[in-house]
Amino acid sequence: MEIPRAARRTTVSLAAAIAALSLTAPVALAAPPQRLATSTVTPLTPRQQVTQQAIPFTEATVTQHDDGSYSVSWRAPGVRSVTVYAGDRPVAHGGAEQTVTVRGLAPADRQWFRLVPDQGEPLTLADRSLHLKSAPNFRDAGGYRTADGKWVRMGVLYRTGELSKLTDADLAKLQRLGIRTDYDLRAPGERAKAPDRVPEGTRYVVADVLGEDVTDFPTTPEQAVDLMINGNRDYVSKPSARTAYSALVRDAATPDAHALAYHCTAGKDRTGWASAVLLTALGVDRDTVMRDYLASNAYRAEEMQAIYDQVTPRDAAILKPVLEVRPEYLNASFEEVQARYGTFDHYLREGLGLNDQVLTDLRKALLAG
Repeated sequence: MEIPRAARRTTVSLAAAIAALSLTAPVALAAPPQRLATSTVTPLTPRQQVTQQAIPFTEATVTQHDDGSYSVSWRAPGVRSVTVYAGDRPVAHGGAEQTVTVRGLAPADRQWFRLVPDQGEPLTLADRSLHLKSAPNFRDAGGYRTADGKWVRMGVLYRTGELSKLTDADLAKLQRLGIRTDYDLRAPGERAKAPDRVPEGTRYVVADVLGEDVTDFPTTPEQAVDLMINGNRDYVSKPSARTAYSALVRDAATPDAHALAYHCTAGKDRTGWASAVLLTALGVDRDTVMRDYLASNAYRAEEMQAIYDQVTPRDAAILKPVLEVRPEYLNASFEEVQARYGTFDHYLREGLGLNDQVLTDLRKALLAG
């Protein structure tokens, strides 16, 4: 990748810094909800609604802390009580809206919790991160609620950055967690420079989103923003991208491929759109999709800061829009969907070539409730 001459005097050049990036395309300097009918039916009380909804939780998360404890939070309107299990053991109890702290659990590759309400179906969750030091953005793509009250299963799909730095211990952990398929969304040069390490027996699939390596790099922060916005549009419009994302969704709908991990270099841009496609296809609302997308900034905070600390302030200002994810980047992809296909459903069917059977299989494989 060619680097501007002015940038070559940094302690660590931009060429080294961009090894941690998920770049997109060369800079190209420069695109009403249906009203529901009113009804005179008496609204159901929250408790009556619970009986009509398999999983009554509207919010729920698990957070693992450095001291080995866990915070488990939930909200389940209309439910009187919730019991939290770790395995077969009850470890906490609370009401309809609660945060509890669980301590004293034995170390595990991943600690799962089952939230059992007094009415409705239970919900099984874990901390979203796998806490891999060699891949800090390796995290579960599930654990989100859909608009119709179902939940995206956890432990089935994972999003991550490149896997070339996985330690032997991390590889063994992924083997125990059952990673069967690895989707590599990177370009040829990226794959050659940093080939994946995957657990033995894992099926490795190349699904090159861009179809080519990037050869240009921005020289100003403004060009960097343009690079990212135009790249996110390419994720929707480029034939190679449509082919790659279509293949990923098809395998995501196939239980034999699970658990499936997908990634680019930093696990934020091409991977971010992959997650947005999957979650939106499953019925997760746009705000939640955006929160999942922006979470890469938190998971990669130390990695990004280490890069900023080794370059000049000028180069850090150029790198910042490329290293980060920003709402306008993901919005550019959704805007491209609207401009080219009108609706997201048309994008799935016309752009990615997915039919009713694939979309039905996807929801059956990935949704609970």
